[in-house]
Order: sequence, then C-alpha cells, then structure tokens
Amino acid sequence: MPCEKQPRFLILYGSQKGQAQSIAEGIADEAAEHGLVAEISCLSRHEEYSLERESAPVVFIVSTTGDGEPPDTTLKFVKTIRAKTLPSDYLKNLHYALLALGDTNYANFCNCGKTIDKRLQELGANHFYATGHADDGTGLEVVLDPWIEGVWDAIKAALSKMSSSSHPPLKESLSDMAKENPAPTSPPHVELNRLSLADNQTPDSINAPLDSDSKLTLGGLKSDSLSSELDVAAAAKSAREAQTSHLGEECLVAEPSLTYSLPPLSQSSLNVPALPPPYLEVTLQLGDKEETFNSSLHSETFYEVPVTNAVQMTRGDSVKKALLLELDISAHPTMTYMPGDSFDVLCPNRVSEVDAVLLRLGLQDQRHQRVQLAVRRDTQKRGAQLPPHVPDNCSVQYLLTWCLEIRSVPKKAFLRAMVDCAGDSAQKRRLQELCSKQGSADYNRFIRDSSLCLPELLTEFSSCTPPLSLLIEHLPKLQPRPYSAASSTLRHPGRLRFIFTVVELPACPGRPKGRRGLCSGWLADLVTPILVCPGTDESSCGQAQLPQIHVRMRASGTFHAPTDPTTPLIMVGPGTGVAPFIGFLQQREIERRDSLDVAFGETWLFFGCRHKDGDYLFREELEGFVSSGTLTHLKLCFSRDATAAGEEAVPAVSQPPPACPRYVQHNLLLHSQRVSRLLLRHNARLYVCGDAKNMAKDVNDTLMEMIRAELQLDQLDAMKTLAALREEKRYLQDIWG
Repeated sequence: MPCEKQPRFLILYGSQKGQAQSIAEGIADEAAEHGLVAEISCLSRHEEYSLERESAPVVFIVSTTGDGEPPDTTLKFVKTIRAKTLPSDYLKNLHYALLALGDTNYANFCNCGKTIDKRLQELGANHFYATGHADDGTGLEVVLDPWIEGVWDAIKAALSKMSSSSHPPLKESLSDMAKENPAPTSPPHVELNRLSLADNQTPDSINAPLDSDSKLTLGGLKSDSLSSELDVAAAAKSAREAQTSHLGEECLVAEPSLTYSLPPLSQSSLNVPALPPPYLEVTLQLGDKEETFNSSLHSETFYEVPVTNAVQMTRGDSVKKALLLELDISAHPTMTYMPGDSFDVLCPNRVSEVDAVLLRLGLQDQRHQRVQLAVRRDTQKRGAQLPPHVPDNCSVQYLLTWCLEIRSVPKKAFLRAMVDCAGDSAQKRRLQELCSKQGSADYNRFIRDSSLCLPELLTEFSSCTPPLSLLIEHLPKLQPRPYSAASSTLRHPGRLRFIFTVVELPACPGRPKGRRGLCSGWLADLVTPILVCPGTDESSCGQAQLPQIHVRMRASGTFHAPTDPTTPLIMVGPGTGVAPFIGFLQQREIERRDSLDVAFGETWLFFGCRHKDGDYLFREELEGFVSSGTLTHLKLCFSRDATAAGEEAVPAVSQPPPACPRYVQHNLLLHSQRVSRLLLRHNARLYVCGDAKNMAKDVNDTLMEMIRAELQLDQLDAMKTLAALREEKRYLQDIWG
C-alpha cells in the first residue's frame, strides 16, 4: 500500500569552495526519485539539526582544505564533537554514511572526513554504509558515482531497520517500497578509495558495482518511455546521423574530440543524470553605469593596496616567467603577517571571456542592468536559497567579472542542464554523452584533465545558449588566489613581497590557443608598466601610476619557523616554493644580529630550478645568507644544466658531490645521513613548499627511504615514523597543485 508520508533522511555538508555542497544538493534533488524526502543543511547551521536526537539516517558530505584542515563551515562542528566531556555513547542512536572529498596530491588526504568519521565512531554512532574517500586528484566520480549509486538501497535498508522497533506503522510501507527496490540487509559491497599508511591505489584498483536501477536515458528521454528496444536503437541511430551530418563524412574515421564521439559510445544508450531542478528567478532592472570592484558588496574584508615594485626574476628566454611583487600595506595596521603566512589576491575574470559569455547569452547590451534574484516558487529543489556570493542589485557585468568562477571546470550536473539549452541535435547528444556514466572517460579527457571552462565550452557548442539563471545556479563563487609571503616585516616593515610563476595552460581539444592562469596572467598584465626586467634599470619604468590590487591575510596555523632559535631548520623549496623560506631567513638574519649570545641551530635549504643562469631565484640574497652564516647549507640542483648540478653556494668546494643531483629529492639522498640525524635525533623541523603533484610526493618518498635506512626499519615502520613527525608538526608542507 502506498506511503502517505515519504520516509526522510538528513544530509549534512561541510564545504569550502562549494564542491561538497553541490554534491549534497544533487543527492537531495535525486531523493524523490527513490521515494525519499531529503532534508539538507550545512554543518555550520547547528540550530537546524541535533545528531544526538536524530531518528533518521544521516548522510555526511565533507571536504578537506589547506593542510588537512576542516572547511570554515565545519570548524565549529568538529570542535563540538571533539569535546572530551562527551560520553562514549553520546551518539549511539545515530546511523550515518559519510563521503569524504580530498586530493591525494596533498598531504592528509580526506583528513576532515576521516576525523569526523573516527570521532563519530568513538561516540557510539553506527555506519549504515561504507565510508567513501573521493579523490579529486584522479577524478571524484571514480568513487563518487558508485558511492551515490549504492547509497539509496543502503538508506532504505537503514530506514527499514530503524523503523522496526520505533515506527511500526512505517515498517509496512517501507516493506512495500523494498519489494519494488530490493534493499540489502547489510551495506552494499562498495570497495572505496580508503587511504591507509600504505595507500598507493590508483583508479584501476577501485572496484565498485556499476549496475543500477536508474533508468537509461537517450536524447533526454527515459528508456522506459520508448516502446521497444527497436525504438532505443532507432533513437541512437538518429543521434549518430545528426552527428555525421553536422560534422561531415571525414568524422567517420576521425579521433574523438570534445564535440564528437566514436563507437561504442556514440552507439550506446546512456545513463544520464537527473536534470538538476532550476531554482532561481532572474530579473534585470534598468542601469547604465559601469561598476568597478566594490568591497562593500562582499562579505569578506579585502584591502586595496598599491603594488610599489615589480621585478622579473627569470631571464627572458626561460620556460617559466617568475615575477616578484612588493605591496605597500602600511596604510592598514591590521594587515600583519609572519614568515610562512599566505594571503589572498582577489582577481577579476578576464574582460574578453566575460564579453564572450555576455555575447552568447545575448546580454551584451544589458551588461549594466541590475540583477535581481529570487527563489522560484515552483522549484523542486530542497532547501533552495539565494547564493550568498551574489551581491544584491549588482550589474550583469559585475556578476560575471567579480562573483562567478567562469574559469571553473563544468561539473556533469552543469553539462546535463546545458543539454536542454542546445539547439543542435548532435551537440545535444554529445553533451548527454559527456555527462553520462558511459562518457566518463571522454569527460575526463576533454573537460576535466584539460581544465576546460565555460567560455571555451560555449565556443565549441555554438548552439548552446544557457540563461543567466543557469550560470548563477551552477558556477561556483570566484575564489581569491592564495600566495605565500616572501618577506619578513623585520626586513621590510610595511611591505609584503611575493613571487609567482605566470601559469600557461597549453592548447588542447576545445582550446585552440593556450591561455594564462587567471590570477597570474592578470597580475602580469597589471604590473607591465612598472615591471623591471633583467638587464633593465628601475628608472626606465618612468613615473607610471602604481597599480592597485585587493588582498587579505591568511594566517598559517603551523607553517612558521620554530620559536626556539636553537632548533635546526631543514627547508625544501624548489622554484617559487622558496618564497616562505626567504622570509624565514630574513627574520633569522636579523634575530642573529640582535642575539649574539644565542647558539642558533643549523639551517639547510634545498633549492632547485631548471637553469642556474636563467631560473635561479633570489640568487644574490641566498648567497648573502650563506656569507653571513644565517644559512648553514645551501644545496642546489639545476635539472637542465649538466655541469652546474650539484653545486653548493659556498666560497670554495673542495670535492664534487658523489653524484649529480637533478632534483631536490636527489640532493636530500646525497645528504641523507646528516639530514636524517638532525630530524630524528636533534629535533629538527622540516618544511616543504612547492608543487604537490610531483615534487612533494617525491620528497615524501625520499624521506621515507632516508628514515628506513637510518633507523633500519621496514617500509611500514618508516611510514609510521614519518606520520609521527607530521603529528608532532615537525614535518610541515605548504604545497599546491
């Protein structure tokens, strides 16, 4: 007999940049298709839920930020459940599932999710479904899709089990529902990407069932609405013919591309995700005034500061272009920082890309009109609310320039929503393929791995004209970009210096020409009038007006030099990763000068770059630190210079190194015994800053090998020793992807 009231479950999310929130909302939107009602709330809104009294299953979706830290929206929740006064049976009635989001390119993978999961277990809570650890480094969907696919039966099984004793009337209706959607008596078998001390899994090692009760769709039609298998085949044939007609006969032998697929995908029925329910109503009010950035329209506090100096640190023919900028922060006394801290730069989207989006949306003549948002009365979206990052009454151009991340990689839900905005049948079909389960490989290849963005997607799918409301619903907030301070206020009072590489994204399918990184490219263009290049005099820049940027400080919790000056310091920072260590050494040099009676600990810096003559950043300053005794050991390697590799910047080198180190990890191995003993026997601190995907992993593996050799341990015990150094905050990372 039918349920008069659909059973409910609760979704709680903790999100930093909107990823976890988007996934949670997607699950909530899909709940009705499974005969369930989802209540959804952010973990920060603690007044909306009570876990100790919750009688329904709870699904947690949580991300991790920084060096394994909880998102800002989750900090209070984590602090609350960590309270030592809570009894071990505090959450004995809680039945939950948890999906943790992380990136194995960074340390402390999925740490927030793991922390919450472990603490909930300690407080007596019960799993009703296996915990998932989704890796953004290999593609969240590898774990995400099968995890969500299996969670529905698990929720129904949990509801049935929980209702058997406390809600007898509901049991009957749930039993009826279970007959239609058989639920397992135990959590379904899903092998997820669990990270352990020996974790070295790849997507190929994750095996999850992909069979689904969800209905196949083709061309936007549910397969059960087609009269027979012949109709399914006919619909697929029609889509293929439309593609061939649109792209020409030569495509029959072509490679697949962003806009064109080949068999078997082009001939397959598709599992297309449900259409995300629209929830925003957009109206435009008259306006004719161009808007510049207005900090009062944003919830965060940013300070406008001038760029007083800009120097190109690499030679003109270098593969990578590195710039050193100096900011004058003296007008803002509250903007204080320590070496090791970072700060955010708020940059706009590129004018050309904003103009391209305006043109496609047909809003180029309405760019100065004011945007009014309201939640649609007829929306089916659970918990729909206005996006907090969109200021009230801002112009269309301001919205696309300062509020929405139009450079973000479109999620599959966005592609699904764009299907209905495409006028061309072949392009509609291709968008369906890219957001489908069957098209995951093409999605990864042509969109995710290429970092394709909305303007590029609209260029390739020329018949697609999404409404402005769709962009506001699906594009995340434009995030400020973090940079590490490369100075100390003891050396440069009232000033903040930082160095960055101008990011260059290469051409690829869907991007005929390469493009620069959003913030690094904007900064490079902004400082061109005052930029001092190698071989030019500072006075040659004339009296150009100083450019202004908007920044805010981000205090580091742990990435600071030790307060005890006798503690040995080991720093690993190739390329621009050397930035925080310049601040460390500037501060150490002044402290040494002011404390002549203190026996300061050893300082080691492992630095590397491509070419000694073209990419050796801060060369004069580093050699000055060596001469003054501030830096005890400067170990250098130049990966593209056969003769220069392995030099140490000391007045004389009596003997060459036993081998030619190419990268910083090779130099660490050359000095393994001394570094290991400092770290393991003399309480040294080791800092690593730079690239997460390659360098940080290689350094981590090298450290493990050094510890294994020094202490004569097996691999597992060496890993545990390194993990203990992390726990003690003696092995610290500031890394980025």
